[in-house]
Amino acid sequence: MIMRAALQDLYARRLRKQLKNAVLPKHIAVIMDGNRRWARQVGLANASEGHQRGGEHLKNVMDWCQDLGIRHLTVYLASADNLHKRAEAEMRFLMEEVVERIVVPRAVDSARWQTHVAGRVDLLPGTTRHALELAEEQTRDRDFHLTVAVGYDGRFELVDAVRSLLGSGPSLEELTASITPDDIAWHLYTAGQPDPDLVIRTSGEVRMSGFLLWQAAFAELRFCDVHWPGFRYLDFLRALRSYSDSRG
Repeated sequence: MIMRAALQDLYARRLRKQLKNAVLPKHIAVIMDGNRRWARQVGLANASEGHQRGGEHLKNVMDWCQDLGIRHLTVYLASADNLHKRAEAEMRFLMEEVVERIVVPRAVDSARWQTHVAGRVDLLPGTTRHALELAEEQTRDRDFHLTVAVGYDGRFELVDAVRSLLGSGPSLEELTASITPDDIAWHLYTAGQPDPDLVIRTSGEVRMSGFLLWQAAFAELRFCDVHWPGFRYLDFLRALRSYSDSRG
């Protein structure tokens, strides 16, 4: 086990060196999938502990991005569908323990990361919504950007963007004659931020699950077999190498 860890560390250092002059993504988006499966895999009695470990692991990925100068990171924490269909106790744990007590404090304490929220915050518990709003306020004007997608659904986002655009002033006739992709982009939850260059999904699922449907139209997709809490620095570097190689 020690030998394997040492070999992985050696390989990671080699990859990190190879990436020194590589073309890297400016914005990485991550579907953090597999928390409950990871908990079962390692023998934890309560699957919610997987959510806790997943929330804690986000700080590691923020550090990896910061080390490489990747200034934009968007993470998919919970979909609108999750909030409706998952057990109430599980979602309460995810919102209270993971979002409010792990993700938000670590983002605020990071000193370098500005927090943004993408999703229908009206679906969230009041305390979670308040914690995220406070994080946005307390982290303004920082040079790295963490977007937390929670209560998110890509189709809802497009519907909300169209509604916002229709209510922005011009008549329907004027909009019909002049509307552009940029007009819609400026009414998305992520308005003002660059589109992701690389989308990573953990746990082996090969689908987007409604994540950043508009923004990720031209992104490279990377599907990783490991569950999110087990996503290693080595896996991260491999994804970056794949991205760099594709930019040849």
